[in-house]
Amino acid sequence: MKKFDAHNRYIVLPVREETTLMEFLIKQMSGTSRNRVKDLLRGHAITVDRKITTQFDTVLKTGQLVQVRRHKQNVELNNKYVRLIYEDKDLVVIEKQPGILSQGMSETQYCVKKVLDEYFRRRQFKCSAHVVHRLDRETSGLMIYAKSTEIQQTLEQDWQQVVYDRRYVALVSGCMEREGGIIRSWLHEGPGFKTLSCPTDDGGREAVTYFHTLQAEDDYSLVEFRLETGRKNQIRVHMQQIGHPVAGDQKYGDGRNPLGRLALHAFRLHFFHPRTGQPMEFDTPIPRLFQQRFKSRQIHEEISDDSEN
Repeated sequence: MKKFDAHNRYIVLPVREETTLMEFLIKQMSGTSRNRVKDLLRGHAITVDRKITTQFDTVLKTGQLVQVRRHKQNVELNNKYVRLIYEDKDLVVIEKQPGILSQGMSETQYCVKKVLDEYFRRRQFKCSAHVVHRLDRETSGLMIYAKSTEIQQTLEQDWQQVVYDRRYVALVSGCMEREGGIIRSWLHEGPGFKTLSCPTDDGGREAVTYFHTLQAEDDYSLVEFRLETGRKNQIRVHMQQIGHPVAGDQKYGDGRNPLGRLALHAFRLHFFHPRTGQPMEFDTPIPRLFQQRFKSRQIHEEISDDSEN
């Protein structure tokens, strides 16, 4: 039986048997054409268990709930710097491109938060984007933004427990001598807002980085990182410390910039949902530009699933 929610303006359809989303909607919404269903999907008008779904061949299982808005929403997030990966009532996960701040220094400065706030406004959502963690302007990759201060505070206060796997990949200068290891130091801010590293406790903040070499040649290496701590510029400072700075790093690099950008990408973000406790796992491919510096573009080592690398 269809249940219409007048406040949120959508129809709730329980799934009674396994099927595909297209066949389910055509059967449940009599008189609706396949083209109309695809139009609704493209317009972000359909969710499965509160997750926006755009694939018509999504497999549905018994017990799931499909929600269909009466009208498609012509409010897709089309922005060259920000790609929407996931959205629910509490948070969004996005992929940021290099060249944009996570949060501006003023209300007028262009940043991911401003892009998301405008997206929410167009959707007539009474919420705004709350920054939970940051990526440097020139770093690309996955990020979470909360839709309320409640969710923001939950994520910030329990960050180490909520996020159980967060990783980066970088193109670094030189041939890495080791297959993997740990870099540990104490970081503090020096003159010119530059982060300084000390191998012993000098009163700074302890920083621990695990690294795993994926591919190494004479001029450059491709390296995966897992952070035990999340300090400002941690990977960039640690790679400078061991003599293999991230390519394209104007602050901590060696002047080499083969890609015309900082070659650092946050490719994995796995966390427990702050409200439901369900595991949420997001991964993006290694940027092709990072692999094009190698004679062999095959990655010889798999991305590690071992949290200790």
